[in-house]
Amino acid sequence: MSLGPIYKKTVQLAVDHDSKIDRFLDIGAGRGEMVRMLREKTGGESFVCDYTDKLLQIPDQKVDIANLNSDSLPYPDNHFDLVTATEVIEHLENHRQVMREIYRVLKPGGLCILSTPNILNMSSRLRFVWFGFWNLFGPLPVRNSELYTTGGHINPIGYFYIAHSLMDARFDGVVPHIDKAKRSSTAQLLFWWLPIKFFAALSWRKEVKKYHTIDAENARFVRAVNSRDLLLGRTVIVSAVKPDSN
Repeated sequence: MSLGPIYKKTVQLAVDHDSKIDRFLDIGAGRGEMVRMLREKTGGESFVCDYTDKLLQIPDQKVDIANLNSDSLPYPDNHFDLVTATEVIEHLENHRQVMREIYRVLKPGGLCILSTPNILNMSSRLRFVWFGFWNLFGPLPVRNSELYTTGGHINPIGYFYIAHSLMDARFDGVVPHIDKAKRSSTAQLLFWWLPIKFFAALSWRKEVKKYHTIDAENARFVRAVNSRDLLLGRTVIVSAVKPDSN
């Protein structure tokens, strides 16, 4: 289940991209709050894909059931103007395949919006230093996938690797956003801001000069990792566009 600020930001990004959305898909819709908001704002025809139909609380909405760890999205190519998947990819074994499926079912010019816990904010980074686990990702029982203690969060993925996955799936216009700043991260950043900027600059230089891992194609994604938004944001929300074939 997502939170209100995530829904609001997602809907805002969708409407800002295209105020005319004829058909949209929400993956992992939960109770259906996102679907309700997008219906109200766009008037578009709504589709829902989830692993169960027991959660949705919209009586007139059909749920297309699929296990995205093994199944393809049950829709034809070039079918949707918008696909959203808020707080979903952290539950998936193979998020890259799902991104390729989202690309397939989007129309040219269509928008994909994903969200996941931002493991790059200050409080999450420090938790990893002290404990070895990011915020909202903790120790899980082994050999018992029904008893995940962090709500099924099995895939901690930072912004760079989300962007990399989307670009590999052939998306363009990949941009990070956040739902809100964490208060705890704001206080921590006051102390850590200068060390982060200093050591990030040293690391950047080494990656460019010695390892040759940063180039014109990925530099903006690397820079974003230590941006103010991602150092503070509670949730990272990433938008990407399927290129127009024309």
